[in-house]
Amino acid sequence: MIELLQQYWPNYLYSDGFNYSGLVITLWLLVISIVLGFGLAVPLAVARASRNPWISRPVWLYTYVFRGTPLYVQLLLCYTGIYSLNYVHTHALLGEFFRSAMNCTLLAFTLNECAYATEIFAGSIRETPAGEIEAGLAYGMSKFKLYTRIILPSALRRALPAYSNEVILMLHATTLAFTATVPDILKVARDANSATYMTFEAYGIAAILYATIVFALIWAFRRMETRMLAYLKPQGH
Repeated sequence: MIELLQQYWPNYLYSDGFNYSGLVITLWLLVISIVLGFGLAVPLAVARASRNPWISRPVWLYTYVFRGTPLYVQLLLCYTGIYSLNYVHTHALLGEFFRSAMNCTLLAFTLNECAYATEIFAGSIRETPAGEIEAGLAYGMSKFKLYTRIILPSALRRALPAYSNEVILMLHATTLAFTATVPDILKVARDANSATYMTFEAYGIAAILYATIVFALIWAFRRMETRMLAYLKPQGH
């Protein structure tokens, strides 16, 4: 393992300004897909929780498709399927975008993450206590203010435990990026294994890196839950 670390540790951990390490690529995929997915999921969750079927049904269809099909298939469709369409590969901007493995991977991950986050947030919005809504209406809040000041802040806080699990699952899902030739941690591990035939060591290092990231995420989310959900704990007398 020492020999493998000496030869390949820069590929796992170190970025030289031109080539990014597997760790950096993995974190980049995770952060971008989570940030974009979250930003898209919040308004879609409001639409999904709407009682108007013309608003909620299209969002339901989107989440149904992306939650009902494997992420690997979605990645292949984005990476090879869309670019094979004549209109796409002959269009300057679309062709340039879908020629990039990183762009296609981020697109698939973001859409998949958004679908799961939308359902998590929508369920939390539906479970908003009626008393909180009535209090906002009693203050004369408009529907927009009701959502931005009461419903969404309360719902996002209560959705935090479920959403933290989804973020960790998204980290696990980034291991599919190597199939699109994106040089993430798993791709580096496969290259190291192919060059050295030190299978246990190559994948063992990858497992340690993934576990470290997961433990850091768990710690961060637990701190957030302790701070943001403190009002839900029983108060002592």
